[in-house]
Amino acid sequence: MKTIHNPILRGFHPDPSICANGDDYYIANSTFEWFPGVSIHHSRDLVHWRLANRPLDRTSQLDMNGTMNSGGVWAPCLSYADGQFWLIYTNVKATRGGLKDTPNYLVTAKDITGPWSEPIFLNSSGFDPSLFHDEDGRKWLVNTLSDHRPNRNRFAGILLQEYSPSEGCLIGPVRNIFKGTELGSTEGPHLYKHEGMYYLMTAEGGTSYEHAVTMARAEDIWGPYEVDPMNPILTSWPKPALELQKAGHASLVETTNGQWYLAHLCGRPITAHRRCPLGRETALQEVHWDQDGWLRLADGNEPKPSVAAPDLPEHTFADGPDRDEFDKPVLADCFMTLRTPADESWLSLKARPGWLRLNGRESLLSKHHQSLVARRVQSMKCQAATAVDFEPKTFKQMAGIVAFYNTENWMYLHVSWDEQLGKCLRVAAMDNQRYDEPLLQAVALPPGTIRLAAQMDHEKLQFLYGIQSDSPEKWTSVGPVLDADKLSDDYVQGPAYTGMFFGVCCQDLSGSHAHADFDWFDYTQPKP
Repeated sequence: MKTIHNPILRGFHPDPSICANGDDYYIANSTFEWFPGVSIHHSRDLVHWRLANRPLDRTSQLDMNGTMNSGGVWAPCLSYADGQFWLIYTNVKATRGGLKDTPNYLVTAKDITGPWSEPIFLNSSGFDPSLFHDEDGRKWLVNTLSDHRPNRNRFAGILLQEYSPSEGCLIGPVRNIFKGTELGSTEGPHLYKHEGMYYLMTAEGGTSYEHAVTMARAEDIWGPYEVDPMNPILTSWPKPALELQKAGHASLVETTNGQWYLAHLCGRPITAHRRCPLGRETALQEVHWDQDGWLRLADGNEPKPSVAAPDLPEHTFADGPDRDEFDKPVLADCFMTLRTPADESWLSLKARPGWLRLNGRESLLSKHHQSLVARRVQSMKCQAATAVDFEPKTFKQMAGIVAFYNTENWMYLHVSWDEQLGKCLRVAAMDNQRYDEPLLQAVALPPGTIRLAAQMDHEKLQFLYGIQSDSPEKWTSVGPVLDADKLSDDYVQGPAYTGMFFGVCCQDLSGSHAHADFDWFDYTQPKP
């Protein structure tokens, strides 16, 4: 029997929206402030997945310059109808004090790889928008209604309104069709139709350990909606021994052979502190419709780490290389940038062929113009390494390797300059806005290329370095063992919905635009 091993998308892949187009299955995930926006993975057997595209690849679709931490793309919805893909997403600008600026947009494409259209603005009444294509051809948008007024339910219900493709806008009345259950924090709505009934799936209980999936149904799309008597249909709460925690925010797909699966987010805590530095990940559960017409897991409502795969032909994908030699004209698709796209003004693969050149810009605290290229951490035991050629002239110039959660939480091994030592190596960290240098004594460095590495073993993070003239196997630990689990939703203060990244970066706070050249980037983790 073939088996789905959860999570199927490891590392930061929250809010999965799953859809089918013939024999092809796709999952879209939130990317928040990381660019390009929305990650779409592809499978033909629900077991093996590969990154197919990141469709929001230009600022006309996704302008996030200055966007708050954990703002940007929330909970996209991907669907296929009428010969094209439809992608709905929110570009969150602010969420403080109950106020939320949450413009919702629609883009379309004939092919999953694009080109994707310019966005159509839909509304800004809430977040987590989702498009439902009814059997009669009409299209309906649902989204969470947010209410900023004091002493009100900030998750005020689920709004429904019709969308007109011919007019390119929402039309007709807007109604609140579902106020939620006693679990509260009602969000993440998706509408489905099964055997003549409309089913509304929502996420409730908040985005952490009390997260859950709930269902309601109605004979008419406007309601009234009857709540599933067995809600929640999926949750990890309150069972801390389960391997998959935080189960919630789900979507539904039917395979070509009539089997049903639920894609949902989950988290895997790695310490007694119950922190998940890999972020919220994507898992699949097999479900069925019971004799009363409700959706059910095979056994109870707990997420399973191993699930029977559908009876579909096996379809595998080749693994990408561990090392990027930066010898191609574009970045490997595992890499992302913060808030703004990569362009020749700050990033070049041409200026020094075979190297990645980063022009120094703003600090790691900046929400505007950072020179940072990073990839998700996807295993609790892994290592990232690079080689950097950088000759700073002032302590305000830095370049190196970073373990990054957001602008207020990171750990950074970097080459810089010191009045006594000249070129040197430092370790710095930002811990919930508190700046620290865990390595108080800088390490003097010779001219030329320096190898840098970040080694993670569950909650422990160790930086290492090597001199290029030494053996490639020779590494020296630098700085103390750091608490990797601090780079997690569960430790970070303020809005925190992403996950840990390893990356390379360059800063020049003097304004001289010093550049750093990176020869390669290597990411390794145990094979499954």
